[in-house]
Order: sequence, then structure tokens, then C-alpha cells
Amino acid sequence: MTKTKLIEQLARKRGSLRPRDLRADNLPTAYLGRLVRAGRLIRFSRGVYAPSDAEIDEKHDWEIACLRVPNGVLCLTTALALHEIGTQSPREVWMAIDGKAWTPRITHPPMRYVRFSPAALHYGVMTEKISGQARLRVYTAAKTVADCFKFRNKIGIDVAIEALREGWRTRKFTMSELAAAAHVCRVARVMQPYLEMLP
Repeated sequence: MTKTKLIEQLARKRGSLRPRDLRADNLPTAYLGRLVRAGRLIRFSRGVYAPSDAEIDEKHDWEIACLRVPNGVLCLTTALALHEIGTQSPREVWMAIDGKAWTPRITHPPMRYVRFSPAALHYGVMTEKISGQARLRVYTAAKTVADCFKFRNKIGIDVAIEALREGWRTRKFTMSELAAAAHVCRVARVMQPYLEMLP
């Protein structure tokens, strides 16, 4: 099998490719440009390539965001969409980063960043496999709802309330999971009146 075919096959298997993926398999990175010019790969963003006939949807944006910001975690309305909670369909990818980290400069996909303390950043992180070998770092449903209340001034209190009600109705989390996440995010008192309204 030719090197171009191997690279194409690798892109299909993984869903997307970075130059370092090729270096790990001792394949020349120069072939990425050739495959783009030949129309067999497309360049999603700097350093991220995918098959030209790949199905493009919001999950590709999430994947690219996780590739470009390896220490970030999908959060807020992006995490709600991934967990299928509520009606939010964010145009931007929301990502949590460390409070002292540099803000990444990414042109695609459109990004919004929120800064977390180390404890809040690392609590409730899960890895979600979406296609091929693509893996997304995202907060659990309970942590996402707690985050929505913490950042209610950014996304709206109505979004946070909807996330709480829909997440509880569809059993995306238990009350103990939610209480633990609310404690870490320091929003237990803020959430209490809304918890009392749950059926």
C-alpha cells in the first residue's frame, strides 16, 4: 500500500489527523499537503486534517477544539448538547481552561473560554468517544449543570434552570452527584431554591 493510501486510511480510521500522528507512525507529514491539494483531505484548522468526504457536524468542531486545546474541557452549553440535555444548540464551542493559562488563538471553530480553578477544572471530567478514535474531554452531566449555575451570568439563568430540570427528568445524574458538583463549584446555595422545585 502506498504512503498516501496509508495516510488516507489512517484519517478515516481516526476521523481526523495531526502531523504528529503521522510522525508516530513514521509517515512523512509532507503528504498531508499533497492530499489536500489532490482533494482527498481537507484542512479543518491549523494542524488538523480530515477525509474530504467526512460528514461535517458540530461533533467535528468539538473534536477539533479538543485537539487544539489538549488541556481544555468541553463545558456549559457545548457539554449540554453532547449530553443531550435541553434545547441549546451553541454556535460556539465552550471550553474550560485553567485560570492562569494563556487564551488559545484559534480561528476555527469559533471558541468561548471560561476560566476554572484547578479543583473545578479537573473535577468531573470524562472522556467520550464519538467516532473512529476521536475522544472528547467533557464534564459529566452533573458537573455541567453546576457549571451552568456558576456561569449563569454568561449563559443565562434560564439555560441553567432548563438544564437542571431536563437533566433530572431524563435521569442524567443523581442528586448526590449533583450535590457533590455544586459543592466543588460553590453554587450549592444558589441552586437550593431550584432543587426544591424539582418533582
